[in-house]
Formats: sequence, structure tokens, C-alpha cells
Amino acid sequence: MLAKVFILITFFLSFGNSFDTTNIYHKEYYETGTLKAEGWMYNGLKTGYWKLYHSTGGISEQGYYKEGKRIKYWYFFNAEGKKTSEGHYQNGKKANWWLFYDSQGYVNHKCQLSNGIKNGYCLTYKDTELASAEKYKNGKKIKEWFSFSSFRRENNLSDLK
Repeated sequence: MLAKVFILITFFLSFGNSFDTTNIYHKEYYETGTLKAEGWMYNGLKTGYWKLYHSTGGISEQGYYKEGKRIKYWYFFNAEGKKTSEGHYQNGKKANWWLFYDSQGYVNHKCQLSNGIKNGYCLTYKDTELASAEKYKNGKKIKEWFSFSSFRRENNLSDLK
């Protein structure tokens, strides 16, 4: 019996340094003492879910990190707590569809992004109604439409997915 206990103690001691102690919950503060950001860090890099705050205390951003880069879906808010934008990140850069809100909380445009730049379609809204569509390639506007019928004649609606 004593030999088994000795083997177990030796086993745990030999692997004691390999247990993960580098994953910590981290908080950052403004000079005023107000919370600035909070989330998980692994090996000194942001990882997992994070919340960032305005100096007034409200949430300014929230989303996920992996190895210090933004990933997945993020939300952004102004100092009054209204959503200003939301969308996907891939490897730290804006990607896929992004929604941008006006001061009333309505979507005023949404755009397809790739590597942080417009690449695909942007749809503009006025009073919650579709007003225009634009097509971008590598950040440069290549076409604009002001009617749904003209857009539909020249484009495949499945491109808007």
C-alpha cells in the first residue's frame, strides 16, 4: 500500500509544473478607478469572452478573442448604451456581414467585409426602408443601384447571404 501512495505522490509531483496556471481572469481600470476591460488571458494574450467599457461605466464592446485577436461575433455601443455596430471578426479583422446603426437604433447600412474592408455589397437604409445598394471590390465602389428592380436584373439575390 505504501508503494502505491509513493507512486501517486511521485506522479503528481513530476507533472505538477505542467498544470495550467497561465489562464487568468484579467481586469483593467481607467485612472479614475472605473473598470475599463475584463476577460480571460492565456499566456499573456486575450482569449475567450471579453467586455470593454466606456470611462462612464457602460459597455463599449463585447466579443471573443483567440490568441489576442478578435474572432466570432462582436457588439459595439455608444456611451448612452445604444448599439452602434455588430459583426464578425476573423483572425482579428472585420469579415462577413456587418450592421451599422443610426442614433435611433435602426440599421442604417449593412456591408459585407473581408480583411476589414468593404468587399461585396453594402445596403443603405432610410427610415428602415432599403434606399440603395452598392457593390465593392477590395474597398473600392464599383457599382450603385437605387431601385430593387435594377439591382435584381444585374445581381443574384443569393449573393446577399
